[in-house]
Amino acid sequence: MPGLKTTSFGTGDFSWMRNTDGLDEALTGVADISGFTEATHFPDGYLPSGLPVDVSDLDAIVPFVDEAGAVLGFVKGDFKADGSEDVNISFVTRGNINVARLPIAFTPPTTAPQARFFFGS
Repeated sequence: MPGLKTTSFGTGDFSWMRNTDGLDEALTGVADISGFTEATHFPDGYLPSGLPVDVSDLDAIVPFVDEAGAVLGFVKGDFKADGSEDVNISFVTRGNINVARLPIAFTPPTTAPQARFFFGS
């Protein structure tokens, strides 16, 4: 049938979590896709599980930057992104994070206090 396109992707790679702590307390919000860079944040057409995001404004979630007022969260699962429409996502705000397994390079925050996470490898 013309015009049909089949795509598939899984629920995401959760190997960035050292255990399931925090998964059952995920929250939801809207990723402001204009704040994300396709080549860095969604090169495969989706925001990947484990992507660090700033969830200080649940209506405009953006990539995490370690600065005062930022609230760290990690995307819970893969969420399709086309680069033009905002995306409803779920994210975790506490847990045991395996930094080496995150989908992009990440340095644990020093400016924005994040007492809810343990960072290891």
